[in-house]
Amino acid sequence: MSVTGRRAGTFCLLLIVALAVQATRVQVFKADSLNHNSANQRLTIQRYAQPRGNLLVGAEPVTGSAPTGGRYDYKRTYTDGSQFAAVTGYSSQVFGNTQLEGVEDGLLTGTDSRLAGWAVWDEVARKQNPGGDVYTTIDKAAQQAATQGLGGQKGAVVAIEPATGRILALASTPSYDPGTFAGSSNADQDAWNKLQADTNQPLLNRALRQIYPPGSTFKVVTAAAALSNGVVTDLNASTGAPYPYILPGTTTELVNDTSSCDQAGLSLDIAMVYSCNSVMGYLGAQVGLGRMVSMAENFGFNDPKLDIPVRPARSNFDTRMNQSQVALSSIGQFDTAATPLVMAMVAAGVANNGTVMYPQLVDKLTRSDGSTVQLMKPTTYKQAMSPGVAAQVQQLMADVVENGTGRNARISGATVGGKTGTAQHGVDNTGVPYAWFISWAKPSGSGNVPPVAVAVVIADSSATDVTGGGLAAPIAKSVMRAVLTGG
Repeated sequence: MSVTGRRAGTFCLLLIVALAVQATRVQVFKADSLNHNSANQRLTIQRYAQPRGNLLVGAEPVTGSAPTGGRYDYKRTYTDGSQFAAVTGYSSQVFGNTQLEGVEDGLLTGTDSRLAGWAVWDEVARKQNPGGDVYTTIDKAAQQAATQGLGGQKGAVVAIEPATGRILALASTPSYDPGTFAGSSNADQDAWNKLQADTNQPLLNRALRQIYPPGSTFKVVTAAAALSNGVVTDLNASTGAPYPYILPGTTTELVNDTSSCDQAGLSLDIAMVYSCNSVMGYLGAQVGLGRMVSMAENFGFNDPKLDIPVRPARSNFDTRMNQSQVALSSIGQFDTAATPLVMAMVAAGVANNGTVMYPQLVDKLTRSDGSTVQLMKPTTYKQAMSPGVAAQVQQLMADVVENGTGRNARISGATVGGKTGTAQHGVDNTGVPYAWFISWAKPSGSGNVPPVAVAVVIADSSATDVTGGGLAAPIAKSVMRAVLTGG
């Protein structure tokens, strides 16, 4: 071979090597960044090239997929979208995914590696597996009762099965229909813009992503702390709380909402039945900062990763306070703030004999053929108190419903415990109060129906009687009754 021929051959070889190097760089090392480049529509087109897996309530899908005849072959559809929006979230071709639609997106789109028969070959062949399904823990009857009870008010409901942590209802109002902006048309864009401009914030998940001062519902935590730490040993004996109670280090009296509380030495039972600020604030200060923080955290406060698997906002109980601030925090004021989810965990922990279970919104994940990918199991979150103390707190909450501010939650044939709360907020407390009710219920007889725990908050009501007992307790009652009676 001539010198020229050898040089030409060498040059061609170098070109082949260079092309191989470049192909490797693009297909291997830069594949991920190119795939997720905003200008690359291949993955977006691929993800909507087949029907999306479904979210189910019981055995019924509350989602679906519909052919579009457009650039994206399929778009998400919803059955009773506004009723389940706080659970499902939305899946939009333009605006992304939230809630379970977002957390379980890989399974629903078929890209989750657990769906593949042979993951390596599927990756090489770029095979797209059928989307899997997500079975939620939601009880349809409880969810209907929650959304109907809230109506057009700003508010939220969370219902939990205490023994397992399964979330039976998760409602936030005002709600929205995620199907109205699931596609990429002008109508979808208009629907999205309208929701964004709505001052009532229908896209805000008030059950998980909004924190509120819990008001007197937090007194359940304070009672548990006082009993667990020996500050109170007898529900009906004098607590030694003075009247008036002057906040430590100040000249400010902690006032009560009823004259029934305006006397010294009331018992813990009387203080809970009449929701006495002076007694419960005093007891919180006696328990002390460290032990109050510990009890609050047993129920989920200060946990930034309380995933269900959707991540809620962090509920707050301050870890640095003086004694007067501890007293105020112990009645759900000062900087104390909670999601309805965490307040439902408080009620559930009491009902479950002191054991707080990890809340969960998903029962199982399956492939399209119904075979199980993952089965969720109940998991203990914290042992908040001993069974003996829990029995005492159960008695306190039952007395609130039978003899106190929670009478509107009574259910025939069931034992019900609850605690009302009316939390002031706004500049100089001029805002419409938040109306709270947390509760649990169990059949009075020897049935197989497990107890249920509920938290309700009404965030902005035009009602004349803005109290937890007047507004929130009837909603909790309807949700608990739906669970206990199956509808």
